[in-house]
Amino acid sequence: MLSEVSILKCKDYSADAVERAVKDAVKLVGGMERFVKKGSRVLLKPNLLAAKPVKSAVTTHPSVVRAIALLVIEAGGAAVVGDSPAIGSAMKVAEKCGIAAAVKDLPVEFVELKTAVVVENPSGLTFKRLEIAKEALEVDAIINIPKLKTHAQMYLTMGVKNVFGCVPGVRKAQWHLTAGVDTSSFAGMILDLYRYLKPALTVMDAVISMEGNGPSSGTPRHTGFIAASSDAVALDRVVAEILGCAVSDVPILKKAAVEGGRSTDISRIKILGEAIGDVKVHGFKFPPAMDTDFAAILPGFIGRRVKKALTSRPHVTHSVCRLCDLCVRVCPAKKMSRSTTDRIVIDHDGCIRCYCCQEICPWGAISVKEGWLKKIVPGL
Repeated sequence: MLSEVSILKCKDYSADAVERAVKDAVKLVGGMERFVKKGSRVLLKPNLLAAKPVKSAVTTHPSVVRAIALLVIEAGGAAVVGDSPAIGSAMKVAEKCGIAAAVKDLPVEFVELKTAVVVENPSGLTFKRLEIAKEALEVDAIINIPKLKTHAQMYLTMGVKNVFGCVPGVRKAQWHLTAGVDTSSFAGMILDLYRYLKPALTVMDAVISMEGNGPSSGTPRHTGFIAASSDAVALDRVVAEILGCAVSDVPILKKAAVEGGRSTDISRIKILGEAIGDVKVHGFKFPPAMDTDFAAILPGFIGRRVKKALTSRPHVTHSVCRLCDLCVRVCPAKKMSRSTTDRIVIDHDGCIRCYCCQEICPWGAISVKEGWLKKIVPGL
């Protein structure tokens, strides 16, 4: 059976435009009644990364969350909005980005995904044990509401990546450390988490997305669509096609393909609503491509030198940095510190390139810097 992904154009965030696009996108994949049973408690899981204003495109737009809450309530469900931001509370982020105000007239509950519990995951392909917020396990269904953005480590943050918010904030860094520099392992953990939680529905906010230095300091970019599917892997594959990137560019899709997932094969996905060509995004600015393994075939010190010259790494723009020390505190490997001259320094030899520092920096002072050899030799 083919996975179904619906795509609807949505020109802006006006209430009428968003509610129409969301309702039609969900209707094409079966209608909200397919995913929400009367009397059920439904977690709406937006991207609430950080307390930034809505215009920054860091978080899921309030009008999209409201439109989905209305459909859940109409289907007889109880809507619960929750997430686990990297810093601060979900409620604080929801207030800052406008989500709290957008649903204040609706019977919507807010929860903090904060209580970590260990669950056995015998069917996991990368990890047999996971840490998940207890609050995310105490609902009857999850509706996943990602924001389309770039991501330094995962290339893009889309449907599957958004479920990482169901890991309590204090434990996210530990999972980065557990996966280490192995991007494939981290992608596999997120896929295991997605399969364990099994979100009933994913609705992506891609009206205004983020390109460049995402997921928190990039540039808003009008992409003009809403997408929905019960299969977030298939949805992510379709969106990658819209943006013009390959499966091999996106670690989560690449890992899913290696594991034999049929949803990464575009020919096995039934696309409803708009055709991909009608919403195609040209010239989207991606983060630097993931590091190559080319250096691994070279001997000894030559390989080490070449690898260093090829490796992308976090870079601090000191003129922008305000020395808040959030990056130092969040670094899983504890390889960031403040020097005696009051500058943030990174031990690049020990850096695991999780880019938590870049993600959490509220000032946009940390970006991804490509290795010098990667810049000058095309294709590496």
